[in-house]
Amino acid sequence: MRAQHAVEYAVVRTRDVLDPANDDLAKAGAESEPARRCVVTDRTVERLYGDRLRAYFQARGIEARLVVLDSGEENKNIGAVMHVVEAFDALGLLRRQEPVVGVGGGVLTDIVGFACSTYRRGLPYVKVPTTLIGQVDAGIGAKTGVDHRGHKNRLGSYFPARAVLLDPAFLATLPERHIANGLAEILKLALVRDRRLFELLEQHGPRLLRERFQDLNPAAAGVADEVLQRAIGGMLAELEPNLWEDELERAVDYGHSISPALEMSVLPELLHGEAVAVDMALTTVVSCDRGLTSAADRDRVLEVLSALKLPATHPACRPELLDAALADTVRHRDGRQRIPLTTGVGTVRFADDVTRDELRAAAEFLWNRGGEPHEEGSRWPMN
Repeated sequence: MRAQHAVEYAVVRTRDVLDPANDDLAKAGAESEPARRCVVTDRTVERLYGDRLRAYFQARGIEARLVVLDSGEENKNIGAVMHVVEAFDALGLLRRQEPVVGVGGGVLTDIVGFACSTYRRGLPYVKVPTTLIGQVDAGIGAKTGVDHRGHKNRLGSYFPARAVLLDPAFLATLPERHIANGLAEILKLALVRDRRLFELLEQHGPRLLRERFQDLNPAAAGVADEVLQRAIGGMLAELEPNLWEDELERAVDYGHSISPALEMSVLPELLHGEAVAVDMALTTVVSCDRGLTSAADRDRVLEVLSALKLPATHPACRPELLDAALADTVRHRDGRQRIPLTTGVGTVRFADDVTRDELRAAAEFLWNRGGEPHEEGSRWPMN
């Protein structure tokens, strides 16, 4: 037996998606406007946009039930998935004609996507990412997942939404730290494939952080839009030919070799992008130590991280965590490291031979460069 399953989904950049005059949300993922919608969101989004969500669907004549979840990585678990599934049962959703709508950050859309992938072996759904990391990374791919037994995204599926609606107006209400969180993933794309994007972050990153990508400065009109366009387009270009990750050497895994273990070990202290930033700093130093990246480019990367208010190190980056993270990466990537290392800015190669000593030396370099002593009179501990 042989079968093929064609996959196609729309990634739509829109404005004022909660304006009842905007058709995008009402019609997303369906041939015509459904009579009912199950809308899953988190407590923060419900507080900020719940009234507008209800008013939107009421104005369109659509019966909408809002399901509200606790936000944050610490609540990204199978219990949240079951809570969503129970809402599907209670509403009695039709199997194809009433796509679920997930409105929230990457954690929320991952939970909704996983719930939809399991319920009746697949309910259609629509994602409306409200965070920067959701709009440029977590919300536009095919992966879903939840954390399990201290491991990030250990349970999950490949189950793309029918449509993803990207509205940068949501970013205006994000705390600055969450803008920085998303900028880490944009920087990742810049370092592995887009030198122009890196230069834009180098020149305009702090302003984009302050203005929350709202393009408030007439002297730099269009920069926020270009950065978002390059980040989203670059991510989709990397995902499309390898959507199911048949090829495990993925440039977009840059910054994701040490960060899963780091993020989960200190949860909820670090946001995802902050852990990715520490990982990028570590591998940038490894690249420099191997002669793949110049010291000047290494320092540029570290300066951009600092300018974007992202960490380059963390007290948890001790030898035992680095060793465990490296071992888990090998298991995750089918017995090989496949660690992306930058070769300058904008290009990458893969390594299978990164050693514990290299990672320890990189962590010590970063700690001594800008970290605080772990305790009175001590520097980064080698043992």
